[in-house]
Amino acid sequence: MKTINLPDPIRFQSMSTEELRASFLLDSLFAHDQIQLVYVDLDRTVIGSAAPTATPLTLGCPAELRAETFLERRELGILNVGGPGWVEVDGTSYPLGNLDALYVGRGAETVVFKSGDLDDPSFYYLLSYPAHASCPTRLIQTDAEALLSIGSSETANARHISKLIHLEGAESCQLVMGMTRLDPGSVWNTMPPHTHMRRSEVYLYFDVPEQDRVIHLMGPPQQTRHLVVANRQVVISPGWSIHAGVGTRNYKFCWGMGGENQVYTDMDPAPVSELR
Repeated sequence: MKTINLPDPIRFQSMSTEELRASFLLDSLFAHDQIQLVYVDLDRTVIGSAAPTATPLTLGCPAELRAETFLERRELGILNVGGPGWVEVDGTSYPLGNLDALYVGRGAETVVFKSGDLDDPSFYYLLSYPAHASCPTRLIQTDAEALLSIGSSETANARHISKLIHLEGAESCQLVMGMTRLDPGSVWNTMPPHTHMRRSEVYLYFDVPEQDRVIHLMGPPQQTRHLVVANRQVVISPGWSIHAGVGTRNYKFCWGMGGENQVYTDMDPAPVSELR
């Protein structure tokens, strides 16, 4: 399992493009017939993927976790950004269509990923944090969740937010996860931006056409930098950094958080007029 130790905001100011990408961007997370996992020292986050085709994939426990099973002391959020499939948890099978999610609580022993269609395989995005309590495993069908619509076409940020794992929905220990879909013609996300020192955040950008990109803005509000992000790439965002982006067309992204609390509105605004 690859390990990333994030730079602090002082070192961040002098980093090259290559150094920024190596530290904050996962640009090759998804690969057919593989489970890939990355450990980030910030909040002890594990970011991963499972991309089964003909053969199911079983979630193992990397030696770095010093545990008997992956979920011995952790919880896990799963979002399917590919074709329909199934995730089996301790013998119970959960069907996940495109954009459906699954929360798996601490203590589950076996997690198996399956695809339903070899011509349209499943791509499962994984986000995990340590957990001090066990919560029930729960299937979350995105289309059944209430949408929060914000932004406008005039500011090119009309978007629809699905809260998947959160205080008022699927119960978890500290993990919060959701998804945002931008309308055609809208390209900005999380603008105006914000920071939240009490929680780190991870962005998976997906459904980005091959020829398109998202320009992800990051850094302290007065010391911003950017990353050029392609389809199914992941940005790691520490609490001192804004996390916002603009695409060459509309796209989707999954946002996930872990840290001190699960309050969706816990953020410190960074007005556009003050950005540098």
